[in-house]
Amino acid sequence: MKKAFPILAVLTGCFLAYAFYQAMFVAPTDALQGDVYRIIYYHVPSAWTAFLLFFINFIASVQYLANAKPSTKRALDWLAIAVGILGFIAPFIPQVQKQMPAGMYPSSVATTALIFIALYFLIGKYFPGQNLDVLAVTAAEVGVVFCTVVLITGPIWARPVWGIWWAPGDIRLTSTLVLWLIYVSYLVLRRFSDSAQTQRLAAVLAVFGALDVPLVYFSIWFFRTQHPQPVIGGGGSMDPRMLQVLLINWTAFLCFAFLVCWSRYRLEKLRRDVEEAQALESLLGPDGVPSSSARAKVPLGRSRQ
Repeated sequence: MKKAFPILAVLTGCFLAYAFYQAMFVAPTDALQGDVYRIIYYHVPSAWTAFLLFFINFIASVQYLANAKPSTKRALDWLAIAVGILGFIAPFIPQVQKQMPAGMYPSSVATTALIFIALYFLIGKYFPGQNLDVLAVTAAEVGVVFCTVVLITGPIWARPVWGIWWAPGDIRLTSTLVLWLIYVSYLVLRRFSDSAQTQRLAAVLAVFGALDVPLVYFSIWFFRTQHPQPVIGGGGSMDPRMLQVLLINWTAFLCFAFLVCWSRYRLEKLRRDVEEAQALESLLGPDGVPSSSARAKVPLGRSRQ
């Protein structure tokens, strides 16, 4: 896998360059906003990527908390299955469809439910034990970077279109800022807390922070905001060529995010292995027996992040 990383990095770089060309030169110019709208090809994919990473952080954090007791883990597995099945069936019930916002496809909701189940069990299978915590902090760090891009590109886009950098009281803007602050607090907690319960406290904070993600996404569906109503999906008004370029850029961003997460995950694993080895050396003398200076127990594998 290590040998594949440089190859994937080069391919991703080429893909990002192609996506940039599509966004800047191929996509048609918006009739109302002009060329300034092209920032959408970076603003929106960054937001979607951040949401996905925060969702992965949420799943990893929940499973990390549940792994403390086998019975809790089994209950959580069944709950995830129930939520996924319910999310797949409910959108096709006529009474539920009437309550759904205009332009939201039932098939999209059902597909999201299936993705939820798949991600939940894939993460549980390939990231057992402490790896869940490593994955959680990795997803949070990279997610904060993409969320920062959203908060920077949003005002840049808003200034020429709305005439202001920031719309006070706008629910989507405010909830996005709150989401960013929650996950920055999550990272600060992991970095500076010396408590033995830091990882669990951070996992609880991550679960709380993830509740803000649906509010950010659905705010323009249910509330009157400065943002326009959805232009993607049923009833959407986005030109098909613009949508194609938008999806190309999002795919490129996902590839880039995957590479960054892969690299950060490996570094975090290596750092924890080094800390564990150093803790073990402090407990053992040169002959492999406990030294007199190591009477107190030193927790192995403890991380400050």
